Amino acid sequence: MGRRRSADDVSGVLIVDKPVGMTSHDVVQVVRRAVGQSRVGHTGTLDPAATGVLVVCLGRATRLVQFLQVGTKTYAARMVLGVETDSQDADGQVIATVDASHVDERSLCEALTRFQGPIEQIPPMVSAVKVDGERLHEKARRGETVERDARQVTVHDLVLDAFEPGARPEAAFLVTCSAGTYVRTIAHDVGQALGVGGSLVGLRRLANGPFTSDEAHDLDTIRTAAEDGSLAERFLPIEAAVARALPAVAIEDDDVALRLTQGARAEAQQIEGPYALTYGGRLLGIYEDTGDAAKAALVWTRPEELS
Repeated sequence: MGRRRSADDVSGVLIVDKPVGMTSHDVVQVVRRAVGQSRVGHTGTLDPAATGVLVVCLGRATRLVQFLQVGTKTYAARMVLGVETDSQDADGQVIATVDASHVDERSLCEALTRFQGPIEQIPPMVSAVKVDGERLHEKARRGETVERDARQVTVHDLVLDAFEPGARPEAAFLVTCSAGTYVRTIAHDVGQALGVGGSLVGLRRLANGPFTSDEAHDLDTIRTAAEDGSLAERFLPIEAAVARALPAVAIEDDDVALRLTQGARAEAQQIEGPYALTYGGRLLGIYEDTGDAAKAALVWTRPEELS
């Protein structure tokens, strides 16, 4: 009789196209049921109303979540001007409306330029940011509003894609930004800058770091593949996923590779931030320079796996 597969047997990275109306946790639950294991996690939460790239890690790959979520995010977004909501998007209660018919494409473009580069954002009340040990959305659910500290984020690109004039103008835009940026807050703040208010009415994540919507699988495809036994073919191998997300340095010396699997420090590589050390195409671990040496943030390969 064959050995029953353990959770570690099903490991890899799955790029999911999250549908509208589901939380990121809902998507993880679908994948858990499909593969029949509990060790499933994700990088970069998407709001229920948003769609697009959600990077899901399975089995041992869940240990890599914090390293795979580095990098910029790219979104296709749509906002309406002249409408403010308490959540800064279409899911919230409308708290103010004005006639914004005087806003034209030129004035909107001028406003958008003010929100490029390093900017400060005040997180919305309906968000997962914690204040005094509690998430803001939990406070908001009780009707509370609290002071929030501004956080610095970086908007690398902010480009107007389409504009529809009217009493409630709508604008489609593309934004590439750092992790932790609230696109709905960009919509809100742009509306404030124009003096009419604004809110987000659509959001699709096109890329999460190096992982794009072109390679994402919808949930129906994932369920079908799980049923016919072909789901593993849709996994991105762990080494390939890490190679996309982080710089990599190959170790050639057998003895050095063995010591690294045993937790030894490595020689510093003069690389800012985390990077991967590999041996024969295999991931040894994730390291960060600390002076003249590199300390393991994660030891991946076990000594017995080198043979």
